Amino acid sequence: MRSDALTMDAVCASYGQGLVLDDVTMSFPVGKTTAILGANGAGKSTTLNIIAGTLKPIGGRLLDHDGNELTSRSGLVRPRVAMSPEGRRLFGQMTVEENLLLGAFKLRHARPAADKMAEIFDLFPRVAERRRQLAGTLSGGEQQMVAIGRALMREPEILLLDEPTLGLSPRIAGTVSEMIARIAGEGLTIVLVEQDAGMALTLAQRAYVLVNGRVTASGAAKDMDPEQILNTYFDTDSEKRH
Repeated sequence: MRSDALTMDAVCASYGQGLVLDDVTMSFPVGKTTAILGANGAGKSTTLNIIAGTLKPIGGRLLDHDGNELTSRSGLVRPRVAMSPEGRRLFGQMTVEENLLLGAFKLRHARPAADKMAEIFDLFPRVAERRRQLAGTLSGGEQQMVAIGRALMREPEILLLDEPTLGLSPRIAGTVSEMIARIAGEGLTIVLVEQDAGMALTLAQRAYVLVNGRVTASGAAKDMDPEQILNTYFDTDSEKRH
């Protein structure tokens, strides 16, 4: 058995005629957090979609923790993976409880959904307080907690977080960061795409920088300087720390 939950080996991906990922190799260690940094259009969300199984690569391989090659049809979500997407994408006219239950829809788990939901409420007490409130009436931070909770309802082995603090105030972003650290402390494998490079590198053990669909830097997160990454790889005038 490998020490990595998942490995991308020379993966290429495209939308239409445009190449979005070009020969990307990454590995995601079991029980650790891996950060993927890069400017808008660098290929970060595409990487998450390939990991999730909702986008099929046009080249390269994905290997699971046993070294088995994974294949999927576009639109088929991998059973051990769950994503909290950019923009949260909650159903605003449904209650918080109903949105959470969608995360466990059609899953064959031994544990009842109510038990899993109780764990979400323990992790996010504010979500418990809003359980019967329409999701569309929540604050941005509360919606983000529900989106992460919905992903956790799948009881994944790999959790994908796409820009979890985007658009949040520094205080609320800090709260979400603390929640992610708590989830990581439970031993879950996390792949984190985040606009705040400093926060992402604090949470992660491994990090990759994507530029125009290619990995341009990688290594232990603790050895990376967020300011150097921003100045070297990002267009800071237009990206504003993305």
